[in-house]
Amino acid sequence: MKTLIYSAKDFETPFLEEANKDVHSFKYSSDRLTTKTAMMALGFEAISIFSADDASGIVLEKLKDFGVKYITLRSAGHDNINLKIAKRLNFKVANSPDYSPYAVAEHAITLLLALNRKVTLARKQTQNYNFTLDKLIGFDLHNKTVGVIGTGKIGSIIAQILNGFGCCIMAVDPFEKEDLKTRFQVSYTHLDNLCKECSVIILSIPLTSDTHHLIDKSKLDLMHKETLLVNVARGAVVHTKDVLAYVEKKRIGGYATDVYDKESGVFFYDRSQNKPHDTDLEKMLTHDHILLTPHQAFATKEALANIAQTTVDNLSSWQEGSNPKNSLIPLDEKES
Repeated sequence: MKTLIYSAKDFETPFLEEANKDVHSFKYSSDRLTTKTAMMALGFEAISIFSADDASGIVLEKLKDFGVKYITLRSAGHDNINLKIAKRLNFKVANSPDYSPYAVAEHAITLLLALNRKVTLARKQTQNYNFTLDKLIGFDLHNKTVGVIGTGKIGSIIAQILNGFGCCIMAVDPFEKEDLKTRFQVSYTHLDNLCKECSVIILSIPLTSDTHHLIDKSKLDLMHKETLLVNVARGAVVHTKDVLAYVEKKRIGGYATDVYDKESGVFFYDRSQNKPHDTDLEKMLTHDHILLTPHQAFATKEALANIAQTTVDNLSSWQEGSNPKNSLIPLDEKES
């Protein structure tokens, strides 16, 4: 199947090539999918997009006109594609949901430990031969109450790791998992109570209309002054300006995140010579109690290999006339 790979990165193309083994005809473009770059898909049956690509309604209309029929996402999240319009236009869409929940869960714990134990600040100090400890005091995770918002595949692994630290784990999810309750003593509760009780709160939920700005001023007001907030979900799950304000006022202990609601066109690119004019981003990069990584949680060799294989499998299924197991729009579903 002739496929255009949007937002292709040097680090992922070897994995895609290895998985493909020349079965499909791949063309790679470093450009993001936007209204301006949609025309590049002319003559391609399929496209592959990443989390920063724009598959909104207007872009999908253009892709339809250019003859594209299939869209495979190299990500688990799919908030960047308008599935309602994709269904109406008879696109076939699939994602890569199970690439490696361990990669993201482990990165969440990495962020937590680095923020709590002031690792980035310690590095700054020691590089300047300042070996004092006054600003480097953290707290034991052992016996602390930690909240996990979202106990899907990633959140479940986060809970398992936290159990190993000896944490008391609270969780919020509409679908409670009995094995987490019995094996790891996870206690499910409602969001307000979790915000009140937890020293650490980790976000691992998809971005939907219900979770957009889930953590805002009203929820931050409930947290302790030393609460650490960790986000490996999507940037817009938190109200960024509210979070920044609460960190600056020392109303919460800190914020560590791998995502940012205005990351499109910034993350995954070298902007050192063309810095964006973004005051919120500047605050996140310079504040001692905020830790930002560039959407790298998924970036392990295992995850990249799995994403590449799933991308190829999705295309192969469509080419054979079957439905990929992770389709977001079933092959035989028609507009009613």
